[in-house]
Amino acid sequence: MLQNIRIVLVNTSHPGNIGGAARAMKNMGISKLVLVDPVEFPSGKAVARASGATDVLDAAQVVATLEEALVGCNLVFGTSARERRIPWPLLDPRESASKGLEELQQGGEIALVFGREYAGLTNEELQRCQYHVHIPSDPEFGSLNLAAAVQVLTYEMRMAYLAAQGQPTKMNKLETTAMLNAQPVTADELERFYGHLESTLVQIGFLDPLKPRHLMSRLRRLYGRAGISKLEMNILRGILTETEKVARGEPHKRRDD
Repeated sequence: MLQNIRIVLVNTSHPGNIGGAARAMKNMGISKLVLVDPVEFPSGKAVARASGATDVLDAAQVVATLEEALVGCNLVFGTSARERRIPWPLLDPRESASKGLEELQQGGEIALVFGREYAGLTNEELQRCQYHVHIPSDPEFGSLNLAAAVQVLTYEMRMAYLAAQGQPTKMNKLETTAMLNAQPVTADELERFYGHLESTLVQIGFLDPLKPRHLMSRLRRLYGRAGISKLEMNILRGILTETEKVARGEPHKRRDD
């Protein structure tokens, strides 16, 4: 059912926010991203902020209008941070998740629509939505980053979905580790790792891109027979990321676990 949820971002001005939204989506098992007239996309800034959710970015659909983005949707929720002159059915994120789940259980498709960073959705755009969703943040500081807003709504959708499926919504650290250890990486995850590894080796001067010889082929063979799990892949990608930071002279973090 989660694959019948589409996240629609309207006229996003900063590509980093698109990447952050993609990461938030993947965290919650949602992959369908539609971008309406983004200012800058594709973008390396989006990829950097996605932190591994590049498959969501790669599959993103770019359209010119909100009308195109909503084709095929049965129920549309538009996020709104302020009161509007025209009264409209208003829900909080948890209520919207409950309402959305009802539609998903009937085989429908829903959309969660997010507006521009600086102005949100226009009144005309909001009127294309059956419900408005307001995140009840502190009125003294109610402005949410776009990716944070996406995280809140997708989290509530996932919680509603898990509850409906009778699946546990709590998992301790040992269970999480065991689950990740049991899951092997996929072929596309390995390819992204090899790309990351190669760029890091070039950056630190270990690999000459003009004379690569057989280094990457040998490394592919080495890692290919290792049977890497998702947890191990997370560790390897983290090492590469921190190595790149050191190479660039940026602050980096120490991992003790």
